[in-house]
Amino acid sequence: MLIINRRRFLQVGSLASASVFMPKFLKALERDKMVPPGNKVLVVIQLSGGNDGLNTVIPYRNDIYFRSRPAIGIQRDKALMLTDETGLHPALTGIKSLYDNGAVGILQNVGYPNPDRSHFRSMDIWQTGSASSEAWSNGWIGRYLDAQCKGCDKPVQAVEIDDTLSLALKGELEKGLAFKDPNRLGGNDRFMNELLQQHPAGDEDTHHNVDYLYKTMGSTLSSASYLKEQFKMYKTKEEYPNTALGSSMRTIARLIMSDISTKVYYVSHGTFDTHVNQLASQNNLLKQLDDAVTSFTKDLQSNNRFQDVAVMTFSEFGRRVEQNASNGTDHGTANNMFFIGGGLKEKGLLNDGPDLEQLQDGDLQYKVDFKSVYATMLNKWLGADDKAILKHDYPLLTFV
Repeated sequence: MLIINRRRFLQVGSLASASVFMPKFLKALERDKMVPPGNKVLVVIQLSGGNDGLNTVIPYRNDIYFRSRPAIGIQRDKALMLTDETGLHPALTGIKSLYDNGAVGILQNVGYPNPDRSHFRSMDIWQTGSASSEAWSNGWIGRYLDAQCKGCDKPVQAVEIDDTLSLALKGELEKGLAFKDPNRLGGNDRFMNELLQQHPAGDEDTHHNVDYLYKTMGSTLSSASYLKEQFKMYKTKEEYPNTALGSSMRTIARLIMSDISTKVYYVSHGTFDTHVNQLASQNNLLKQLDDAVTSFTKDLQSNNRFQDVAVMTFSEFGRRVEQNASNGTDHGTANNMFFIGGGLKEKGLLNDGPDLEQLQDGDLQYKVDFKSVYATMLNKWLGADDKAILKHDYPLLTFV
């Protein structure tokens, strides 16, 4: 009889717990084909920690901006000019090139009513798509999976490039799949195959824990191996930066070009919690973002997929207008969002910049509810019922 020690059980059990909701997802990969040209894919990049939007999209002719930030305000001669009034952070050279080529839209003053300045609470609000007065236990992408998979035999998939699944991808019935390296999805095959061979279903000697693993893992083995093999089918020729985000974007590109039909990819970058010495920290993080996105978009363009993929960035909140005593910024409210892709209907600066003369308690006032952005991407990009998913009727925007 096979004996499983606690450590080995926990190793395999961790995959089982992550996979318990995945069999339908992975089994679908065996019959689904690659998303063909014309079918849309959404890539969400979460800028964790609260990126400073004012130093990302810079109002470099505004005196209030420089009075509020005497040590960290970015001068016009360093910013990448978008208009006579506005520039991009100097680290975003690749995104600036995409902007000049009509592949970037920037939405400013995005937030929600009664903003919360807690990282955890505000991130929950963004990931669930709830009001600040509500606490929901499932995410907006997870509910998208629920809606798209209901009553059909072809589940719609969502993947997060991480070790754990974010609330955003957890639905009531369906969940996305989280992993950092597709090559590791079959990492427990040998052990599990030995387990299944020595303990066939119904064996009286099968331990309860082994039986649990048998039921939850057995149905995923062949599918996980299939996903791993499909990942190997496309080898990018594009050079990606040697960073965590660079690796994640390379993985997403390879999956988009492989024989699977994932519609939503999710990845986090940061932390942007720049309370101290913000200039160097934000510059480093934005450069990593720029390098990874630049390589990713080149990869899509060389494979004729740029028209079908939209990249969307968000952060749980922006920063306060005034710098603090440590040459950093503290938690704020409204922020900007970037949209990158070859299929945008509107490009450039999609709305007016923040009004620094009309602050609320020293913070920017939001003008666009982020849930309208979600509704727009769900309805116009992914072809889903935004009202059912978001549980509310939000105005749709026109950039896609």
